[in-house]
Amino acid sequence: MSETYEAAAPARPSRWTGTWPTNTAWLVLGAFTGVALLVGGTATAGGTWQDAVAEDPATTVGVAALCYLTAAVTGVRWTAWLVAFAAAAVPVASELLDTPRWIGFALVGAVLTLIGLARGRRATWPQAAALVGYLGVATVALYLEPRLGLALAGLALAAHAVWDVVHYRRDVVVNRSLAVWCVGLDLTMGGICVALALAG
Repeated sequence: MSETYEAAAPARPSRWTGTWPTNTAWLVLGAFTGVALLVGGTATAGGTWQDAVAEDPATTVGVAALCYLTAAVTGVRWTAWLVAFAAAAVPVASELLDTPRWIGFALVGAVLTLIGLARGRRATWPQAAALVGYLGVATVALYLEPRLGLALAGLALAAHAVWDVVHYRRDVVVNRSLAVWCVGLDLTMGGICVALALAG
């Protein structure tokens, strides 16, 4: 196992993942969460899930990247679960400050990266690079023609499932349960966004 990906504490065997029933349950829960986020996000804008825009999957990309980066910086796997819920504060704060959400995610990511590097956490580098890559593509999508932007942001989110699978297989940085849950979320929400863009 590469030290670059290692969290500070080694994983302990868990009854919550590793078998097809538990992994399937996490995938289904992730898929349900993806649909719920899409429906809820579009509803707050006064529309339906069919009115999704690039900002919806882009926001989820930002949250996902911060989950992994936080776990890498702290060396504590379960903090990714905490951030999966707490990172909702970033888009809320961005709206209150009237700034694009991607700026909020980038600023939080930059602060976390500096903390991780100052603490000598080697896993910080790949997670910071992943944030720049995935969030960068999703941010570009925000400035494209709406359908194209939705498709690109959806693809960026769906592609994040590759990152999830890598971490699940290596059993590093985050809890395996979060990685599997995130696969379901990323593929479902990202896939729906791409389908909506193509159908629009």
